[in-house]
Amino acid sequence: MRAFLAVDLDESLRDKVLEVQENLKSANARVKYVEKENLHFTCKFFGEISTNKANKLIKIITEKIINHNQFMINIKGTGVFPHLGYIRVIWLGLEQSEEFSQLLRDLDGEFIKLGFKKERSYIPHLTIGRVKGAQNKEALVSLIKELEDFEIGNMKVNRISLKKSELTPEGPIYTTIKEFELE
Repeated sequence: MRAFLAVDLDESLRDKVLEVQENLKSANARVKYVEKENLHFTCKFFGEISTNKANKLIKIITEKIINHNQFMINIKGTGVFPHLGYIRVIWLGLEQSEEFSQLLRDLDGEFIKLGFKKERSYIPHLTIGRVKGAQNKEALVSLIKELEDFEIGNMKVNRISLKKSELTPEGPIYTTIKEFELE
């Protein structure tokens, strides 16, 4: 199964994210926007894993999650990966994300022991679109710059989920394998 660890976006904030996406759509750039029901913060992408490895991940997450409490984040700011000169991913950023980053570092330290690659950075972000071509790039960059400080709002992070991703021609289908509650 294709798996990843994620924090789902609070339902009350999804329409604000759609507002940003609608604004960006006016650039008429070739972007595949993330569907409302699929909006989440990816904590770790595992790729194709066996059921046995999934069970090991569940054990690790269960053991490590007890060291972390619920925390608040503020979703603010629009940015891109890798850079404005060559955009592949459009994302929304976070303020007050140190607790989130610490959680990711803590878990990743254990995932490395299972043979997963160490993350290059622990900067949580919410992917809202993937750029599919250079069409109307200047207009898109201009809109992204305008939305640089756009604020979506606050949410409490009180759970993290191991998810399965099934790729289909209509887009990915995400299924929660297991949720882990933060204290």
